[in-house]
Amino acid sequence: MATERIVLNDEAESKRKNTLSVLLGAAFLMATSAIGPGFLTQTAVFTEQMKMAFAFAILASILIDIVVQLNIWRILAVSGMRAQDVANKVIPGLGYFLAFAVATGGLVFNIGNVGGAAMGVNVLTGWPIPVGASLSALIAIFIFLRKEMGSAMDKFTQALGFVMIAMVIYMVFKTNPPVGAAIKEAFMPSSINWMIVLTLVGGTVGGYISFAGAHRIIDAGLTGQENLGSISKGSINAIAITGIMRFLLFLAILGVVMMGHKLDPANPPASAFQLGAGDIGYKIFGIILWAAGITSVIGASYTSISFLKTLFKSVGDHHRAWMIGFIVFSTLVLATIGRPVALLIFAGSINGLILPLALISVLLAANKKEIVGDYKHPMWMSLCGYVMAAFTMWMGVKSLSSIMKLFS
Repeated sequence: MATERIVLNDEAESKRKNTLSVLLGAAFLMATSAIGPGFLTQTAVFTEQMKMAFAFAILASILIDIVVQLNIWRILAVSGMRAQDVANKVIPGLGYFLAFAVATGGLVFNIGNVGGAAMGVNVLTGWPIPVGASLSALIAIFIFLRKEMGSAMDKFTQALGFVMIAMVIYMVFKTNPPVGAAIKEAFMPSSINWMIVLTLVGGTVGGYISFAGAHRIIDAGLTGQENLGSISKGSINAIAITGIMRFLLFLAILGVVMMGHKLDPANPPASAFQLGAGDIGYKIFGIILWAAGITSVIGASYTSISFLKTLFKSVGDHHRAWMIGFIVFSTLVLATIGRPVALLIFAGSINGLILPLALISVLLAANKKEIVGDYKHPMWMSLCGYVMAAFTMWMGVKSLSSIMKLFS
């Protein structure tokens, strides 16, 4: 009997560790998917524009992001289905639209992610962009070729996530920002810009990013009501990691801005790091940019293909090959024709509609027994989710006007 108890305890401990590993991996996959080249630029631009008042926008966006991720992770995990399959059960055909929108937006933005990684390599080594892009793509492909792909992806994104946070902490100490005043502004802001708040939300949980972590835990089999407590913590941790990185980056750049320096509009975050710590700061920016770029490449490729693999048998049967092809195509486009502006405008506009449509379908699914069984989704989560869906839908419809530039 004692031996049986030891075996059972060992199995329980092993299961607990595996659950924690999957949740941490999913949290970092979602967080590092959000922390891409655009995240760095966006943070620098808004810090220079709003200065200390930007702290409130960061805090508000984090709270909104938590509501979005709680809804998505919990409902999808209980159903055991990915977002496109849930959407198809709620409104037949909606899942195919979401899959098309995510894959299209993910592909175009992945060109930017590869470009960011390549620019990071250029900063560190001086190598040309095509060389840096090819090297970064090969590293990402190596991750997807590993036998334990999920575990390799988790460990890689965690390691680079910690590297990025450590590097930004160093920059915070170098630039010596007014931390106390910034924290006060987070709770008692001198000015509020809700459009910037919603822009941050779109950049953090918009498009494929919303589902990176949720699809990862489903792939790992971490589903069902019995795991809801752990899943909820995982979703909050994902946003917490993103929020910590955003706030630290804000502080590092704030220190530069408060010294009276003007950031270079051609590359605001790079100039902030260089102004704050000279050539060392510029090299640190190169490391962060490469890490942000390559982890976003992995997140975009994994999540975009996860939207297709249950809808198309050929994708499901050869999903690794499709992920690798996704990376190769993005790299070839970057190396040959760069980042086409028209495609980026189109993808950005479509991307603005993904979150509200997917979120609404997930919220509607919470009331369908054939999807979630006897699970009762908390009313406050649903109400907050619908409010968030309305806000993001409004922003998405507004962004559609930019598509007209393609045809003008």
